[in-house]
Amino acid sequence: MPLEIRLDAFEGPLDLLLHLIKKNKVDIYDIPVALITGQYMEYLDSMEDADMDIMSDFLVMASTLLDIKSRMLLPKEKTPEGEEIDPRDELVNQLLEYKIYKYMSYELKDMQSVASKSVFRCVPLPDELKNAELPIDYDVLIGDRSVQLLKGAFHELMKRAQDKIDPIRSKFGRIEKEEIRIDEKMEEIRSFAEAHGEFTFRELLGNAFERAELVVTFLCLLEYIRTGEFSVVQRGKEIYITVNPEFTKASA
Repeated sequence: MPLEIRLDAFEGPLDLLLHLIKKNKVDIYDIPVALITGQYMEYLDSMEDADMDIMSDFLVMASTLLDIKSRMLLPKEKTPEGEEIDPRDELVNQLLEYKIYKYMSYELKDMQSVASKSVFRCVPLPDELKNAELPIDYDVLIGDRSVQLLKGAFHELMKRAQDKIDPIRSKFGRIEKEEIRIDEKMEEIRSFAEAHGEFTFRELLGNAFERAELVVTFLCLLEYIRTGEFSVVQRGKEIYITVNPEFTKASA
């Protein structure tokens, strides 16, 4: 069966080899070197009038294939451990690496095509938002000192969670993604606040040891403070969080 090849279809010798492997339906890890080399040489014969800059890469690969073919006929070389060395291993690794980059280029091309169809327009801010006033005076609500203490307590809890990590075993095992839903954490804090009325920042974060959970809890608490549903006061060295009466009535 004659081999049909388009001369302008390949971007280099590795691209041609991948085409021949796919066309012959052979395993890339067990390349029949004699068959592939023969078909590769047929392609070179059809490139007599090609530019020498292009031909040079194909000729280097041709010499590599012939070298592998000759080494396949000789007794197998062995490693110091006694394992046989397959002369095709280096070529297989090059083909696999090229295949990865080739398909990555396809993905990037598709992303570029999609991005080229996207047009963005700057939307001016409505006048009602430009002239809007904040409904809450944050300086009156929590004060600079309370915010600093709240931040300090948060960092202290983060350090405590970090100290609980085993420095040896933490580097092993399977990496799993931590998923914490903000809406669920907001509802959890709401239930805690309704049950206690007034509580310390340490009490709220006392059972949270994972970094992600500490961060999400802290952000949710700041959101409740921002909306005025919680108030923050300092008594001695402790930070107390109080549920505003309006918040309790609205929840009921």
